[in-house]
Formats: sequence, C-alpha cells, structure tokens
Amino acid sequence: MIKIDELEKLKDDGAETLPSEERRRFLRFGLAVTGVFLGGSVLSLTSARDARGQMGPMGPVPPAGKFPYKPHYTMVIRQNRCIDCERCMEACVKTNQVPFYGYRTKILEQVRDLGQGQSERLFMPVLCNHCNRPPCVRVCPTTATYKDKTNGIVMMDYKRCIGCKTCMAACPYNARYFKEENRAVDKCNFCIDTRLLRGEAKTACAAACPAGVRIFGDLTDAGSEAYRLIHRPEKIVWVLRPETGAMPNVFYMND
Repeated sequence: MIKIDELEKLKDDGAETLPSEERRRFLRFGLAVTGVFLGGSVLSLTSARDARGQMGPMGPVPPAGKFPYKPHYTMVIRQNRCIDCERCMEACVKTNQVPFYGYRTKILEQVRDLGQGQSERLFMPVLCNHCNRPPCVRVCPTTATYKDKTNGIVMMDYKRCIGCKTCMAACPYNARYFKEENRAVDKCNFCIDTRLLRGEAKTACAAACPAGVRIFGDLTDAGSEAYRLIHRPEKIVWVLRPETGAMPNVFYMND
C-alpha cells in the first residue's frame, strides 16, 4: 500500500451520484460534470467542449460500434467498496510470479481530514490502464511494449526489452516496474497468459476481491457486468488523468 497526502490529478476520486435530471440541466447550459470532489460538496464543472477534449474525441467511453477491438477488455473499479484487504495484490503476486519488490497492481490510500480531530481513509486500487493511446508504446525504442491488436491489452515482449525504462517514465499511472530476474520491465497484462488464455473469465485480482471492487469485462459485450456498470446513466464514471489524452480502459465509479 502506498500512502499519499493528496491525489492532485485525481479530483474525481470521491464522486457521488447526481440525479439524472440535474446532470441534464448542466448540459443544457453547456456544462459537463467532470467529477465531484470528496464529500460531494463541490462539483467539478467544465464546458462540454473542454470535457470532450480532456477525455479524447469519443469521450470517456466510446459509443456503440466504435470500439477498436473485440473483445475490448476493461476493468471497472467500484472505489468506495475497497477495504484495503490486499487480497487482490496477493492473488496477482501468486498468479503472475511478481517478485517481492515489484507490483502489477497497488492500492493507494488517502487520509481525508474531516475536522474536529476526525478523519477518514479512502482507498484507490490502481493498475495499468491499457490505454487506447498508450504513451509507453509511443516511446519504446524497440517495440518491446505494444498494443495487442485483438483485445487492446498493452503487452510486454520481454525478449525485446533492453531495460531503458523509458516506458516507465512515460506511463501516467506509474504502473510499471523493472524486473531484475529477466532484466525487463514488467506490468499488468490482465492475466492474459496466466488466466484468460486458460479459460478463466476474470483476472486474478478481480476473482480474489471479496467486496466486488474490481469488475473485469468486455466493453463490446452489452451483457457483461462491466458494460452495464459503465453505461448506467444515473452514475458518474471517471478515468484517471484524462488530461494526458491516453484514453485509459480502466474506469472508476462509486456504487
């Protein structure tokens, strides 16, 4: 677990539910709700045009029929359910042979001051966001990291990796580490080799979570739980660091 005093880029991390009618009212005035600050007391509003620019040309979720991959794997994080039990991290380590110094997923902690000597702890699971426009892929000099053309997972070819760590510096989510055992960068790959290709429907972290925080699924499958969660009109769904233009495929919500 990593403790942080504040999450400067993650202003949406305590988003609350807004009534659909209220959200429509903001849109009529040309304003888009891009988040709700912790506690729900202060709305984050911006122009609809600016919001689309921050989220990419298709918004936070591409419209039906506009997905570049099929299946298009995604993960929905129901952040308010996280209790920091770390079973997800333990399952990831065991399944993917992650060394003691490494990580493929982490849980960030924020301590929020409530005043009068009271505080609350909030937890945010983070992992590789498998971006549609991954900065790590753009900067890799040997194409060791690449976007899988069939499912959109950002992958690593360890044999091509020269250990320059350029991808680590470029990642907006600090989701990579250097693995000493094979002298290459390692990261989350949605357990494609250790579970999905072996017939499992979920990643190790999603399967291990006792609180249903991590929902793994296919953005192109209207029947999947991930799809249904993302497309619930009464809920706010956000991504981390949309201003980078990376267009991540990991979505956050409170449910």
